[in-house]
Amino acid sequence: MTDDVGQGSPTARRGRVAGVTAVCLAAGLLFGTSASLARDGGGAPADLVDLITERDEQVRDLTRRAEDLGGEVEQLRAQQASSAAAVDERRADGLALGVGTAAVTGPALGVTLDDAGYSLDTLPEGYSVDDVVVHQQDLQGVVNALWAGGAEAIMVQDQRIVSTSAVQCVGNTLYLQGRVYSPPYTVTAVGDPEAMRAALGADPVVSTYRDWADAVGLGYEVKDLGETELPAFAGTVRPQHATVTQR
Repeated sequence: MTDDVGQGSPTARRGRVAGVTAVCLAAGLLFGTSASLARDGGGAPADLVDLITERDEQVRDLTRRAEDLGGEVEQLRAQQASSAAAVDERRADGLALGVGTAAVTGPALGVTLDDAGYSLDTLPEGYSVDDVVVHQQDLQGVVNALWAGGAEAIMVQDQRIVSTSAVQCVGNTLYLQGRVYSPPYTVTAVGDPEAMRAALGADPVVSTYRDWADAVGLGYEVKDLGETELPAFAGTVRPQHATVTQR
């Protein structure tokens, strides 16, 4: 009993031997793996300096790649912006003609309307002053007919007509975009002259005016103007006032 306690039991001795053997095997495997990696040149850095050097090279490589990718992104972004800007510019140019903010040049047709020129003393019997002057609907009829005939741009007197323009007559004077004009009234339109002439001939309002002009001597003349430039609209195309309507 005393020898067993002093020397340890056989079972305990066998356990210690097995533990030492396992540690030795693990250490040998670790050393062998490290030596193999060192021979292949692909092992972990030998010390902290090597580790820092390796990480620095990796960071430099990643930085160069990031800079290259950043340059490609900027180039693609510039191309996209340039392409979008070109599309917007073409779209704006097309809209500018329609809204009147750009000058238009082309073959033009001119229409002149004028009062009959009677005074109260020379007014034909059975007619009133209103019968022998140009009215608002007469001018509007000519403008609408020219638009219907494919006019690209229209000018009344010396002002370009846009979507916000209102042709209004007060007595025997024209009130247009804040200015007052007296007859004769001139309407100039750029477009296909033949198509616009045909539209004037087919318009019922213009036809009525022509018949009345023949009867009382109102002025009505249509002529080709050749190549003509209509200036851009000088005012604003933004609405200045708005009113809420209820249904």
